[in-house]
Amino acid sequence: MSHIQLDDLRKRFGDVEAVRGIDLEIEKGEFLVLVGPSGCGKSTTLRMLAGLEDISEGELRIADERVNGVAPKNRNVAMVFQNYALYPHMTAAENMKFGMKSAGDYGDDEIERRLDRAADILDIPELMERKPGELSGGERQRVAIGRALVREPEVFLLDEPLSNLDAKLRVQMRAELLKLHQELQTTTVYVTHDQTEAMTLGDRVAVLDAGQLQQVAEPQELYDFPANRFVAEFIGNPAMNLVPVDVVEDGGEVRAEHEGFSVGLPDQAGLDDAVGQSAHFGIRPEDVSLAGNLPADAPTHEITVSVTEPLGESLLMHCDVGGDEIQVKAEPRAEIRPGDDIEVGFDEERLHLFDQSGDAVYHSTSATPKTSEAPLTE
Repeated sequence: MSHIQLDDLRKRFGDVEAVRGIDLEIEKGEFLVLVGPSGCGKSTTLRMLAGLEDISEGELRIADERVNGVAPKNRNVAMVFQNYALYPHMTAAENMKFGMKSAGDYGDDEIERRLDRAADILDIPELMERKPGELSGGERQRVAIGRALVREPEVFLLDEPLSNLDAKLRVQMRAELLKLHQELQTTTVYVTHDQTEAMTLGDRVAVLDAGQLQQVAEPQELYDFPANRFVAEFIGNPAMNLVPVDVVEDGGEVRAEHEGFSVGLPDQAGLDDAVGQSAHFGIRPEDVSLAGNLPADAPTHEITVSVTEPLGESLLMHCDVGGDEIQVKAEPRAEIRPGDDIEVGFDEERLHLFDQSGDAVYHSTSATPKTSEAPLTE
């Protein structure tokens, strides 16, 4: 296991700066997920960790050793690629041990020992003599992971390794990857654009956008305390509802005023500074409840249903409120149709405000967030 440190790490391709000054520490044995939309710089960052991309500026340290310019084979890292990168004319065993001798001073007995151990861990001993064309997508993925595993590296790097699998197999392989990490405890950096993968796999999640870190925190903290509008909208499916409001004080109570509702805001840090300002009010679809599920004295607001999406476990409704759209999750068999006017209430423990720059200024929950790395700005 190795500690990894990125200090002001940058990557330029001509005039384009793909990675814009990342500062990040990855602890020994940690499973860290880099997540963000296509083109945000996450794969480029991973390739710099592997040594496949030169570092334009900044410093990268693995196990307290500066590795800028160190060849990939000398970094003691192993990478699993999105397309598996298996040689079609080789068996699974040959693919897994290919390059071992060039990557280090390994004897035949040591290579076979590592190969057998990796095959047992991944439960693929019976596949060793098959070629990639004879394997399913999940089996090819296991062989690709096995090729990294036989190296017994200090760091695992995984670049969207599940994106080519069908939905059911992705869920299965997520569980397998978690079991593998729990057994090996190898420092792991995992890249994905899928926020569900990020939330289920990562000890911590680093959210990137436009080459910059937006927030680094444990999954639940990202969900409950997004640092800015980008994180709020990216983490969570469906995304957090965000509508413009004016924050006003009325008779000693601070309220978020919108054309379609007026909501009292519990007194929490940042609220006083928000008074008198225009902001974006945020609430997640699952934190909006139908009036029938609320206490009789709970405040409610009328909204109009535009579209309904039956999801099986819930009914997702797209609704109009004062000219803006919000999404609401209801019981799966709720008798609600497009065009219906419904009464809903907001969970006062799950309200958020974001200022005009997009930064979070207020979260209504009484829980205290753990310390997370704040978004970087230039």
